[in-house]
Amino acid sequence: MNEMLADIKSMTPTELRAEMLLLGEREFHAGQIFAWLTRGARDFDEMTDLSRALREKLKTRYYLAPPEPERRRESRLDGTIKYLWRLRDGERVESVVMSYRHGNTICVSSQAGCRMGCAFCASALGGLSRNLTPSELLDQVIFSEKDCGKKISNIVLMGIGEPLDNYDNVLRFLELASHADGMNIGMRHISLSTCGLTEKVDKLGDLGLQLTLSVSLHAPDDLTRTRLMPVNKTGGVAALMASCRRYFEKTGRRISFEYALIDGVNDTIRHARELCRLLRGAPWHLNLILLNNVAERELRPSSKESVAAFTKILTDGHVNFTFRRRLGADIDAACGQLRRSRILSAPSERSGQG
Repeated sequence: MNEMLADIKSMTPTELRAEMLLLGEREFHAGQIFAWLTRGARDFDEMTDLSRALREKLKTRYYLAPPEPERRRESRLDGTIKYLWRLRDGERVESVVMSYRHGNTICVSSQAGCRMGCAFCASALGGLSRNLTPSELLDQVIFSEKDCGKKISNIVLMGIGEPLDNYDNVLRFLELASHADGMNIGMRHISLSTCGLTEKVDKLGDLGLQLTLSVSLHAPDDLTRTRLMPVNKTGGVAALMASCRRYFEKTGRRISFEYALIDGVNDTIRHARELCRLLRGAPWHLNLILLNNVAERELRPSSKESVAAFTKILTDGHVNFTFRRRLGADIDAACGQLRRSRILSAPSERSGQG
């Protein structure tokens, strides 16, 4: 691919209109092009309502680089579908389509790799390679929908990478995905998960977007959280919670906290009591989930007995919580299991495209 070409799919309709004027073309072509991009056109020659001359102009200035589906796995337990996409430079990311009664949700990756270093997560193995472009985020939604034949109604940025570490590109993706002339997925149907980059949480709050912010908490105290999540060293739990309160005051949107129960690490009676104190009296919601196994990690999910004792304390402490349904665990598609590369296989794999 010619690196001098521009990424047309990362452009907004307003920017496309300006590009048409630069090309000496009429502005209405921007709407036609945006529609084709949203429908998943793989090259400019598919845009048959554009003149041949305009299509040739587009080829000289812009590129399209749709991802190649290198692997597709479907869960025999719940129908969850996981894709491994090969990107234009050979990097790989995974995304997951999950079906619920309220519609179909896609979990997208925001980076190739991750530099946050969380102790329980497969995505951080190997560190960060690069940020994804807005078009690469958008393509995960478009081409997953085209392949599986399921209309995507909800997006969660909970795949590989820390979305707020790729702040500008993620914001552009949100604008494109929610645009009325595009996929038209409203902000209230989009969730963004962060490990707690407090300055970026504040910056996001200033925008007043109506998306759902999910914060990976995983421990109520600095000692445990720093052991699990090195990012905690930058300010600790107190600074994180302060930024969350500011976010709520600015947006009026309730924050969800993610908490993976890990055997002997963050699931003790002490942790449950500290969690009650941390969350009491505020409009938070707690999502509990059993830790999902990662082959390279030694951490293991909590026992049934520990979970029962932990949740009893939360209930007695009037903490608003739910136990998240685990989807795609048989194909390593559950929380914390997504990877950049094709390194594991399983007998449950089914062939798909690619």
